[in-house]
Amino acid sequence: MDMNEIKEIFFQECEEQLAELESGLLKLNDGDRDPETVNAVFRAVHSIKGGAGAFGLEELVAFAHVFETTLDCVRSNKLEPNQDVLKVMLKSADVLADLVTCSRDGGSVEESRTRGLVKELEALANGEALPAAEAPKAAKPVAAAPAKPTDDSGFQPIPFTFDGFGEEENVVEQFTYEVTFKPTRELYSKGNEAALLLRDLSRFGEMGIACDMDQLPALENMDPEASYFGWKISITTPKSEEEVRAVFEFAEWDCELEVKPAEASEGEELPMIPVPFDLSALDDEPAEPTPQTETAATEEASANVVKAVNAAVEKKESAAAAAAAAAAATQNNAAAAASSAGQTIRVDLDRVDRLINLVGELVINQAMLSQSVIENDNNGVSSINMGLEELQQLTREIQDSVMAIRAQPVKPVFQRMSRIVREVADMVGKQIRLVTEGENTEVDKTVIDKIAEPLTHMIRNAVDHGIESPEKREAAGKDPEGTIKLSAKHRSGRILIELQDDGGGINRERVKQKAIDNDLISPDANLSDEEIDNLIFAPGFSTADKISDISGRGVGMDVVKRSIQALGGRISISSRPGLGSTFTMSLPLTLAVLDGMVVTVAGQTLVVPLTAIVETLQPEASAIHSFGANQRLISIRNSFCPLVDVGRILNFRTNQANPVDGVALLVESEGGGQRALMVDAIQGQRQVVIKSLEANYTHVPGIAAATILGDGRVALILDVDAVVGASRGQSLKPEMSLAAAG
Repeated sequence: MDMNEIKEIFFQECEEQLAELESGLLKLNDGDRDPETVNAVFRAVHSIKGGAGAFGLEELVAFAHVFETTLDCVRSNKLEPNQDVLKVMLKSADVLADLVTCSRDGGSVEESRTRGLVKELEALANGEALPAAEAPKAAKPVAAAPAKPTDDSGFQPIPFTFDGFGEEENVVEQFTYEVTFKPTRELYSKGNEAALLLRDLSRFGEMGIACDMDQLPALENMDPEASYFGWKISITTPKSEEEVRAVFEFAEWDCELEVKPAEASEGEELPMIPVPFDLSALDDEPAEPTPQTETAATEEASANVVKAVNAAVEKKESAAAAAAAAAAATQNNAAAAASSAGQTIRVDLDRVDRLINLVGELVINQAMLSQSVIENDNNGVSSINMGLEELQQLTREIQDSVMAIRAQPVKPVFQRMSRIVREVADMVGKQIRLVTEGENTEVDKTVIDKIAEPLTHMIRNAVDHGIESPEKREAAGKDPEGTIKLSAKHRSGRILIELQDDGGGINRERVKQKAIDNDLISPDANLSDEEIDNLIFAPGFSTADKISDISGRGVGMDVVKRSIQALGGRISISSRPGLGSTFTMSLPLTLAVLDGMVVTVAGQTLVVPLTAIVETLQPEASAIHSFGANQRLISIRNSFCPLVDVGRILNFRTNQANPVDGVALLVESEGGGQRALMVDAIQGQRQVVIKSLEANYTHVPGIAAATILGDGRVALILDVDAVVGASRGQSLKPEMSLAAAG
């Protein structure tokens, strides 16, 4: 793996850490004071800083360091994470995300943003810090060499000499630190090596080291994946305490670590056994191994272990050292095995897309093959038929498994919205809190990517237009802090995303007057409340009095509606004056496949999504009732349901068909209730592969997409919501009907 690939993995992990950071800060902002939440937030920034340092991303490291320092004050209970503190930290998380993006894609973050937040973070850390924390971390200068302990302490310094430390300048101040280092099992399972950390530490100066083997059990009771050793180290170096800690940066969460100046030591005495081997053997970096050198290295490592055991035997510590050597060898083997057995893998999204496309083609070809066999096999019991049924089942399982790979929670999109709320609220001087629900609701990755933009505009619109100013809210008896609720849930094979605010609702009189001024409706138009609300989706419609950075920039709610419709979805709105508005988006879970009912309407083949169908029934003449001039109702279990002629709605025919001669599909649409769609006949139920009609032709009202049937013909997938809407008076444009489309 080259450096660019490693760097790309780092940035992918940064996305995960930033999401963890955002989630943790929002929990703290909601009053969560669980120490693990604070630790998770700290770890996220700490991990980003550590990785950025490895790649020399100095600007990112510098900001993350200040951020981490302030978070450490919260973690150590020196700083209370109140609303003012968290406001600064949420802004800092936004800047940290921007710095990561700039480090990956190029560019830079405005210096004024980073400089201002750095000052705020430092002020928080210094202003709330305890007196002890204000003292310099480094100890006072002491002698260049550590003093030897008494004979009964069991602690014997082992001198190390490395290049660069042979000659010391008198002008350099030296500090002595005592380091207690005890790895956990996780350190080895992640492929880290304690000896290499000790080697890196020894390069800082003259070091004495002893090994604590008190927890080492008998050989027969030893867990090969456990960690039993601990080390106590004394090091004299010109480095600061922070630089000493940085040696253990990548392993800090997988070990017990204490670093303190020598003068601050409490003088505790532990029964220590000197390390029976020389760490300087690890200082030479080996060349890239070949099979021969790997074998040689293994033999050399084994020889070193034998030497260590023999050395311990000579010191009358054969039992403990032998067990220690065996444990060390076993731990290394276990760590190597654990590091190679990852539970997850990262796969390029293009590869998954290609796999999904191939599976889609497999489904189509399987359907064509089945159709051909059925047409040439009358009895339907041949071995070929049986094999095809198994093939169909396997194809379905493969398709479901591949689609599950693409399914992802909407949490990343929802978390991005919290930043938009903060930024826009600050711009307009409002106090707004975002509440999210159903963040773990899963949907196809393609849908997630495409809902981010329309959702962003809706959030900005809710902050700018929906929520009132704090003064107006207080005058109306409301909490000066407004609330926007963003939720997601599954319903009938689709995902519903709701955006609700507790603002002033839609000013219908103003909306209607604006529509009249823009010649969208006539002055004498008699519109219902719902129809007035939907005027905001008209092209170019806006009630903004002046152009700002937030609204009035030529991008209106009509763009949002078109984006949702392009995904095969619908958007509806409900509003209550003085109480707020709710926008509801209904979207398919995937843009690749669907289960559908294949029907015939006026000689045309259509596919009705199975998730919209409640039941099918054969109408009887006694159940059909006329209503008004052209409306008909069908009686279903002592209730009446409007009957909709699909062929007439889509202009397949000019006259209404006789319901008794066809089949009724009882469907349920978003916002339209139940309707009985009348079709001529049902061909059967099939899983079909969705093909975009807009990408290959153009948008056709009443039609959501297209598919290829088993006989090779193209069939259109019905947009149930659009057809139901047309039956309620929202007629399709004649020039865009299927008849006009040819």
